[in-house]
Amino acid sequence: MTSNWSKLTAMAADEVEATLARLPAPLREKAIRLPITFERIPNAGLQADGLAPDTLGLFVGPDFADEEAVPMPPQIILFLENLWDVAEGDADIFREEVETTLLHELGHYLGLDEGDLMDRGLD
Repeated sequence: MTSNWSKLTAMAADEVEATLARLPAPLREKAIRLPITFERIPNAGLQADGLAPDTLGLFVGPDFADEEAVPMPPQIILFLENLWDVAEGDADIFREEVETTLLHELGHYLGLDEGDLMDRGLD
């Protein structure tokens, strides 16, 4: 990996902010309350639980409809080194991948399954 972690996090943070700003107001209000964190790759614990090492993003916790009933808060994790690898080191493609992955994971938060997300071009 030849990327610079601070560069990746800065680019990803900018893209997350821009993506959230483009959402319709009612959706944006829900999305901005959702923590979005950056990790390099899925950690050993996540991989031991069956998450593929090349996973781009992950939504954990209850979806929006069940949020009040479950004590664990929801969050989105973006795996920036994996996104950088998919982008093959191209900053513009990296930003596109961050946006797509964020919207994909946000879709899970809103209760969409993989088929719903694929129908929306977020696979």
